[in-house]
Amino acid sequence: MKAVLCLIYLTVFVGSEAKVFTKCELATTLKNAGLDGYNGYSLANWMCLAYYESRYTTNAMYDNGWSRDYGIFQINSYWWCNDGKTSGAVGACSISCNSLMDDNISDDITCAKRVVRDPNGMGAWVAWNNYCKNKDVSSFVSGCAV
Repeated sequence: MKAVLCLIYLTVFVGSEAKVFTKCELATTLKNAGLDGYNGYSLANWMCLAYYESRYTTNAMYDNGWSRDYGIFQINSYWWCNDGKTSGAVGACSISCNSLMDDNISDDITCAKRVVRDPNGMGAWVAWNNYCKNKDVSSFVSGCAV
């Protein structure tokens, strides 16, 4: 459900300034950033996560009413980033949520690495649990020279 609502939000509200990565462009970027095999997760899992969270769009944002998710990995403002709006936020990545909304995804990747080091791993993302976990995700990197 969240992925469907996110897609609707992206379709309606994402501005033209967003970078939308192609599949292979993002796969190369994530591989070069060391995500292939990071904390036991394949590059294909990272790609599946980014697809279902943001459709590879850098300035995606989803507001669920009590917190917001930002950027290509939809990093949550309660647990991981600071948006100055979310009451009682933990902000474990020590990063502004706004910095996750630009075309430079290096900080998004750094924070995503922090997320998967927690006990839930990629299970912290509902979309990964619903669409990627225990599934054949090889199509997310097929045809890419990675």
